[in-house]
Amino acid sequence: MRILIAEDDPALAGALQHALRDAGYAVDWVTSGLEADSALQDSELDLLILDIGLPKKSGLEVLKTLRARDSHLPVLILTALDGVNDCVRGLDYGADDYIAKPFELAELQARVRSLTRRGTAGSPTLLKHGALTYDQVGRTARLNGEVVELSAREVGLLEILLRRPGRLISKNQLVDHLCEWGEEVSSNAIEVYVHRLRRKLESGGVRILTVRRLGYTLDRPDPQ
Repeated sequence: MRILIAEDDPALAGALQHALRDAGYAVDWVTSGLEADSALQDSELDLLILDIGLPKKSGLEVLKTLRARDSHLPVLILTALDGVNDCVRGLDYGADDYIAKPFELAELQARVRSLTRRGTAGSPTLLKHGALTYDQVGRTARLNGEVVELSAREVGLLEILLRRPGRLISKNQLVDHLCEWGEEVSSNAIEVYVHRLRRKLESGGVRILTVRRLGYTLDRPDPQ
């Protein structure tokens, strides 16, 4: 999953990037409202973490513009402790949640998990596909009840496939969702991630199909 942080404090943004990357997310960062506007129009994202006090264009203006484009991207507002009125305005403009600075990273990560889960059109917490179950809260997969050890990239790949059952996902779409700006990821690398995930799932009858030149999809599970 891909997250954009719009925050002009380098220390805070760096800490957020580090924590969220460790949790398996692809994370990009901008420092102004104008940069946030541009990124929101050009990138496929799963969540926006938005500081209200951005330079050049405020976070509230960014949010208002985003919702005017009829975007349903989940938005988590960051604000100072004395910014309650701004938070209320942000929620009125269409923010999904807010957290006051300073905050614990564990709390922010919990809110991120909640919002990214909510952003999947009301999908259940536990996704199932044959013998495979995937917990969107803990970001853990089980095959026939046994935990499957997955890398961060493999978790991201599995999420994309499970959230789009029956749909083909192209390599370009996988790059957009799994990778950060400036990150050089070749089509061969995507094939490696798919190959590794496929090997870990095939013992449970979960098959990732390759449709030549079009992309990947999960095969229909065998009847139980």
